[in-house]
Amino acid sequence: MAESGHAGPRRVVITGLGVVSSIGMGVEEFRRGLRAGSSGAKPITVFDVAGFDHANGCEVEDFDPGRWIRHLAAERLGRATQYSVAAARMAIEDAGVSIADWRSQPGLISIGTTDGESRDLDHLVEAEIAHGPEHMPPELARRVPAGRLSAAIAQELQLSDVEAVTIPTACAAGNYALGYGYDAVRSGDAEYALCGGADAMCRKTFAGFYRLGTIAPDRCRPFDVDRKGILTGEGAGVLVLESLESALARGARIYAEVLGYGLTCDAYHQVAPNQDSVGRCMRLALENAGVKADQVDLISAHGTGTKANDVTEARAIREVFGSRPPRTISMKSMIGHTMGAASALSAIGCALAITEKFIPPTINHTTTDPECDVDCVPNVAIEAELKVVQNNGLAFGGNNAVVLLGRYDGVPA
Repeated sequence: MAESGHAGPRRVVITGLGVVSSIGMGVEEFRRGLRAGSSGAKPITVFDVAGFDHANGCEVEDFDPGRWIRHLAAERLGRATQYSVAAARMAIEDAGVSIADWRSQPGLISIGTTDGESRDLDHLVEAEIAHGPEHMPPELARRVPAGRLSAAIAQELQLSDVEAVTIPTACAAGNYALGYGYDAVRSGDAEYALCGGADAMCRKTFAGFYRLGTIAPDRCRPFDVDRKGILTGEGAGVLVLESLESALARGARIYAEVLGYGLTCDAYHQVAPNQDSVGRCMRLALENAGVKADQVDLISAHGTGTKANDVTEARAIREVFGSRPPRTISMKSMIGHTMGAASALSAIGCALAITEKFIPPTINHTTTDPECDVDCVPNVAIEAELKVVQNNGLAFGGNNAVVLLGRYDGVPA
């Protein structure tokens, strides 16, 4: 990448948002869905659910890849890559930037994922079992490499002076991708970054969570005393990051400023979260952002709706923030667990909450579990002035990532 010509670290802001989700396509539909407390939950149709006692999920409906993918052949891209490319196109258009102006500048594309193109892997395995390996469709095999989630964005937008990376840190991958982009723009290694996450629903992941006993029978109810687990979801979220100086120079709308982030990888357990590591990750994020705990106005929790996650995360939050932590919500109650897209979509929700001055609700909520003891803003969004918002992403294997976003108040670069 190009050497930085800047004297010191640059401030990094979010100027564009792209969304593919079960409650809305594009940033405006997503914003309306969050405000309304919409639910994406419905019976799964994208794979055969025979043999499962219950099979609700949060599918993306009415997605037309041809609307957003204009230079590549959409049928040669797996579903997750289609989501990724579409969200990137949306984010660029939302940012109001001329992509031609950025083609001559060094940039970064970082996309997080859990499953890559596992939906295509599902189909390949089905073909192998039914007809033998010689009948596995080669066009599906060509779509499988996870690196295509980021590389296809570069190809579609015709960006050549970019580093394109796909980050596979499971359900925290979107936040990892944001942190990577923040560092690149802040240091001057990149003039812009397209960051986020993408995943498509697949039988493999649904069956895995089902066997763990963590799939809810109907709804995702984070922090509720009667919660039963997750609903798998799908989609993509991509954010445009650029320096504050760049955004001001082109008169861009600024959704929020990226203040900093923290990462931990404790490798404590394959699936169980570790409270000490989660708390440490939040402290590292606060330290990196130069923010004190009492300055955080809202936490967008990982909030999966499983017994283990919600209690562990809530205890870690109280450990860091004290007995009266900030309001703590879970967008997964609305959009399900979108795997590698989860913390990216949540970050977009946080940016919108700051800009639009509201807190999205945790829906499907009846009674808060006393072991969680957080104000999860049950069922109905509320108006709020938010200056600093924390976005949590916690993943299997102890891969944790926390990002801090702040309101931009017009202070010059």
